[in-house]
Amino acid sequence: MALRVNANLALVAMADDARRADAASKIDPRAQLAAQFIPSGARVLDLGGGGGETLRDLMPLGCRYEMAERLAHGRGTLIGDLAGGEFPTHAATQCDIVVMLGVLENIADLESLFTHLRFCKQDVILSYHPADLFGGPERVAQGFANALSYCELTQLFDRYGFRIQRTAPVDDRQMLFRLTPADRIAPLASCNVAVVSESDAGGFGDRLGLHMINAVLPGAANVHHLTFKTLAQAREQYDLVVLGVGNCLFQPLLGDDILNILARARSAIGIFGTQYRELIPRPAIDRVVDRLDTWYAPYEDDVMLYGRGRSNAEHLGDWLIDQFPLTEATVDEPLQIGAEIGTDIALDRTIQAIQRHKQVYSARLHPLLCALTSAHYAAYAEQPSGHMPGVVSGKFRSMLTDVFGRTYPEREFFMVDRDAVARYKSCVHGNVAKVARRIEATLRNVAVAN
Repeated sequence: MALRVNANLALVAMADDARRADAASKIDPRAQLAAQFIPSGARVLDLGGGGGETLRDLMPLGCRYEMAERLAHGRGTLIGDLAGGEFPTHAATQCDIVVMLGVLENIADLESLFTHLRFCKQDVILSYHPADLFGGPERVAQGFANALSYCELTQLFDRYGFRIQRTAPVDDRQMLFRLTPADRIAPLASCNVAVVSESDAGGFGDRLGLHMINAVLPGAANVHHLTFKTLAQAREQYDLVVLGVGNCLFQPLLGDDILNILARARSAIGIFGTQYRELIPRPAIDRVVDRLDTWYAPYEDDVMLYGRGRSNAEHLGDWLIDQFPLTEATVDEPLQIGAEIGTDIALDRTIQAIQRHKQVYSARLHPLLCALTSAHYAAYAEQPSGHMPGVVSGKFRSMLTDVFGRTYPEREFFMVDRDAVARYKSCVHGNVAKVARRIEATLRNVAVAN
């Protein structure tokens, strides 16, 4: 008795007729190809039985095969009733993949069939002879009930919410398709977005902030980058103005020029914190926040001081932490980062250099945030105001309170709580994803309103 290994890696006896010289010619090539499109463990419902035993035997590990009752392949069978009352709705909703090999050509009412398939919301594997490849008298001789070109076929799939996931030619006359249900969301139209950052000096945090804002804006956004020094170059109107890229604003930057830019926007959001808060007149920041649809504040201090009671103020967290992977420092030598950090080195190399050190002292905020994802010990020095002695930025205190629930004395090394950093990073990552979805929804609403 001959044995072979089946798709489930089991030894099975080979039937006598399977060993005949002409046995290979009896294997349906559509079924052979369809089996390659089926993942392990799938529950497969075969409508029409075009694959039959070949498909059942060739399916991968753990698959379950079921052929719809009383449905057979060929003319004069119940295939014509698939689009009507004979459609096995219950079985189709309980499976993972619906297979239809040699079925579509024999159904006149394809619209009804795809209405049923769309309702079941399962992947579909089907074969078809496009009229581009197989037409004329040969098609008539086969008694096919329809004649769709490849283009018309793809339009049918799209009309009923199916996306073509994979295709492959069965032979020179027919194609195999794997379809997956997809929500039919219209693509976002081109939109004008102004992004206002603090400066174009190319600081570490500023450069990372521009990477972050580009990542959360939709692909159709036409972005006009501005700084507080180039606001005079603003266009007459924008669909969205984004004020800030995660940096902190202070009094000289909260003037009428900003209000003018926000007035040109159909919608506006802010992604900024505050610093040197003793020097900020409350009315100045209130006027700015009043013009925003949403203010995403990096620190809870900002929300408490200037967003309390506002429905448009949300605590985002310092989103730049999304740029720093959690890793383990290896170098014992302490690293000291001064007020100026080089701008001529690639960001990824700067991040790697900071994360190599177990002890990091920084006079800049975001290099310290980067160090928190890797260092064992960290220390900082707040930035003093150049306008009033004794006033410091307050950014470090706000960030440390958000991450660890407390602050630490300046210029003294503290042990980094890695678990707290991981929790904070995870929370901020989720908030950033929400910002991206909110921006796209806002731009869709603006497009509809226009």
